[in-house]
Amino acid sequence: IDFDLVLENVKDLTALAGEGISQIQHTPGGAQLRQLNPLPLTLYQNGIVMFSGPFRPYEDPSTQQCLQDIMDGYFPSELQVRYPDGI
Repeated sequence: IDFDLVLENVKDLTALAGEGISQIQHTPGGAQLRQLNPLPLTLYQNGIVMFSGPFRPYEDPSTQQCLQDIMDGYFPSELQVRYPDGI
């Protein structure tokens, strides 16, 4: 795993997802600006944790696919279920 590439691509994907950009949220009395919620990813020496989910060792095939997607410059494909309209 190329951790430097993972970190670089996470920064790029974060910018692409709109870090620091507010969106308009319509309310019954008008509208307000809201910040997008971050997608937490914690890298450890022997695995990762996404969101507040379980620890996932690097040997796990789903973890390898997730990191490969990031190293290829894409959002992890497993996020498509949670965000079907995109990040």
